[in-house]
Amino acid sequence: MIEDIELELLINEVYEYYGFDFGSYSRASLKRRVNRVFHLDGFTHFHEFLSKVRSDPEYYKRMVDEITVNVTEMFRDPAFYNVLRTQILPLLGTKPFIRLWHAGCSTGEEVYSMAIMLKEAGLLHKSLIYATDINATVLETAKKGIFPLRMMKEYSQNYRDAGGQEDFSSYYTANYGIAKFNSDLGEKMVFSQHNLVSDTSFNEFDMILCRNVLIYFDADLQKRVINLFDESLAVLGFLALGTKETIKYSIAPNKYKQLDKDKIWRKLK
Repeated sequence: MIEDIELELLINEVYEYYGFDFGSYSRASLKRRVNRVFHLDGFTHFHEFLSKVRSDPEYYKRMVDEITVNVTEMFRDPAFYNVLRTQILPLLGTKPFIRLWHAGCSTGEEVYSMAIMLKEAGLLHKSLIYATDINATVLETAKKGIFPLRMMKEYSQNYRDAGGQEDFSSYYTANYGIAKFNSDLGEKMVFSQHNLVSDTSFNEFDMILCRNVLIYFDADLQKRVINLFDESLAVLGFLALGTKETIKYSIAPNKYKQLDKDKIWRKLK
C-alpha cells in the first residue's frame, strides 16, 4: 500500500521528469488508482516502482494510461440520452452546423452513442464531433469503433431505454466476438489528445459533454476546467456533466440555466 508521502513524491517526480501534473487530481482517487497499478504490476517496494517510472518512459506511459482510463458504456444513463434526444437535439438542429466536444471520451462508447442519436435526428450530416482524451491508448481504441460483441445486448437495452426505435444491430457488423460500428458514424468524428489540466480551448462548440471526469479532480482544477468549457462554449450552447458534478461553484450563477434536474446547463450569455 502506497503511503501519502510516497504519493506526493511520485507526483513531484512525474512532474519533474515528464512535465505531467497530477498535482490537481483528487488524492483519494489518485491513490486508489496508483495502488491498483502498483499491485497489478507486482511491485512490493515503492522505491522500485518509482525508479521504474523515472527510468522507463514506456512504463511511465503505461502507468498514466492505467491511472487515467475511465469506465464507460454506450448510452450510459439512458435517461440523460432521452433528454438529449427530446429536448437538446431539436434545439441544436436549428443551427446550420453543429460542433460537439466529448472531453475525456475514453474508449469512445459515448461518442458513438451521440453519433447514432444525431443520425436518427437527421443531423449527423451537418455535425462534427470532436473527441479528446489525455490517454493516447484509449483514443486509438475509440478511433477504430470496435467494441466487444458481448456488450451489445446491454448497449442495445440502454439504447431502447434512451428512446431508440431502430434495430440497434443495424449500426454495427458482428465478427469474431467484436462489433465494428459503421464507418458513416466515424466519418463525423475527430479524435485527438487533449489534456484538460494544461491545454487551452481549441474551438467554439454548441455542446460540450464531459461526464464523470471532473470527479477525479480537486476543487481548483474543477473550476479551471469549467472555465475552459465556458470559454469554448457558444452562447446558448449546452454543457453536460456527470451526475455528481456541478458548475455551481465555478461560474456566475446567472450565466447558465440548468435544465430541470438533469446535469445539463445552457449558456445564456
